[in-house]
Amino acid sequence: MPAETVQKAKRARVRTKKLYSTGVAHPSVFSDSILPVLASVLDESHQLILDPFAGVGKIHRLSDEVSWPIRTVGVEIEPEWALNESETVVGNALSLPFKNNTFDAVVTSPTYGNRMADSHRARDGSVRRSYTHDLGRQLNPSNSGAMQWGDSYRSFHRRAWDESLRVLRPGGRLVLNISDHIRKHKRQYVTSWHTEYLLDVGLFLVSASSIRTARHREGANSSSRI
Repeated sequence: MPAETVQKAKRARVRTKKLYSTGVAHPSVFSDSILPVLASVLDESHQLILDPFAGVGKIHRLSDEVSWPIRTVGVEIEPEWALNESETVVGNALSLPFKNNTFDAVVTSPTYGNRMADSHRARDGSVRRSYTHDLGRQLNPSNSGAMQWGDSYRSFHRRAWDESLRVLRPGGRLVLNISDHIRKHKRQYVTSWHTEYLLDVGLFLVSASSIRTARHREGANSSSRI
């Protein structure tokens, strides 16, 4: 394929990125196949729901998946993403602006510590996606979107889960969407780490589901996605 044709194809794929109301993209939102599964583990006792890693606010569509009235509240550290939804506030998952025992449920998807944390400066026409690239600037230092899987990532999420549990009422429910990934041809067990930490701090496992999603397929390792 001629180089010019390849470049045109790449630019066309870039133009398919969804730009939200503030004019920026986001590389990782709840897939449509995930929202019904998240809703299926909630019941009518879960009416006030928090997403401390809200991104562009797709958590607010959770109300379409349940048969009782709920209110969803999002917290997002990057204003360009937070301001897409009126029920999302600009804030830090490590220091939530809520009183103890406020929420009936926490429903969220933290970053995975995978290549979405890359801080590359892609040229126009690049098909690569990352939090930094889609936002168009460096992330807030307290944004885990810049953290690769490792000690810093785990330390951050210990603090984030402790803070989420502070605002979750006794008997409340935490619903977590998380994924493993491949690094240097080896599976990184991100899911197990999050689960084990939450069990260690006093939660118990109600249910677990494996959900197949489309994910991002461009790149040399597209056949090795988890």
